[in-house]
Amino acid sequence: MSGARPRLLAWLVALATCLGACAPAVGINEAPAGQAVPASPAQQAPASTAPPSATGLALEPQGTTAAAPTAAPTPAPPPAPAPPPVPQPYALNLYQEGDFVPQYTFDWCVAASIQMAHNLIDDTGGGTWADSTQQGELWEMARARSSNSYNGANPFGWAQVLTEVGVGPYTVVSIADYGAALQTAARAIADTGRPVGLVMWSGRHAWVMSGFESIGDPARFPEFSVTGVRVQDPLYPHGSGQWGPSPEPNSLLTPEQLATQFVVREPRRWSSELPAGYLLVLPVAGA
Repeated sequence: MSGARPRLLAWLVALATCLGACAPAVGINEAPAGQAVPASPAQQAPASTAPPSATGLALEPQGTTAAAPTAAPTPAPPPAPAPPPVPQPYALNLYQEGDFVPQYTFDWCVAASIQMAHNLIDDTGGGTWADSTQQGELWEMARARSSNSYNGANPFGWAQVLTEVGVGPYTVVSIADYGAALQTAARAIADTGRPVGLVMWSGRHAWVMSGFESIGDPARFPEFSVTGVRVQDPLYPHGSGQWGPSPEPNSLLTPEQLATQFVVREPRRWSSELPAGYLLVLPVAGA
């Protein structure tokens, strides 16, 4: 029996070895209690992905978050430019009832025009100049201040007397272009509030321009256009067989109607340093 014991012991050892080799292996998703199982390369999260928190939400790395840049506000578009102003009809008239004065002789047109100029700027209504004796005195004043005028009064004497009697100051200008002459006269009335003298009939007669109508206010539109002219002809109602009838006081003439009697002054009528053109006895601003 002593030989059988060692054989039995060897047999038990061999059996234990077989049983150990046949024990089941632990699965890749299983681990013994208390031991973590490393994930396979395919299951590992990318290096930049934060590990899940206990609630299943990704956690932001602490201390490394930078504030998102704020986008610059979009500038508001500039306002649309305002449309340029459009010239509108404009009118100015200094005339009031009683301002007209006729010339008492066929020579005294300048003196009557001086009386009307005074009346047109006198708003009191109590200082009307219309006396025939006064008109004769004004005529003599204008004639004494004129030269080379066929023993009459020329535009220089006219302007000087207007200035001396307190209606001025006035000056004499010659403008070659007809449209420019009307613009100059209208602008002077608007700027000064005083009438303009028109040298008519190539230098033979005197009218007063007391107002105008235009497209555009001269104070706002340098290139306004004159559409009508208010006139006082001291020879009314007689007129001229050569130049035509005298318009009624405060008549509104078109530029075309005025042009039949308001023409370029003939140089031979009287000598001066002014070039040939349309002559105006013009009020000066700032007086």
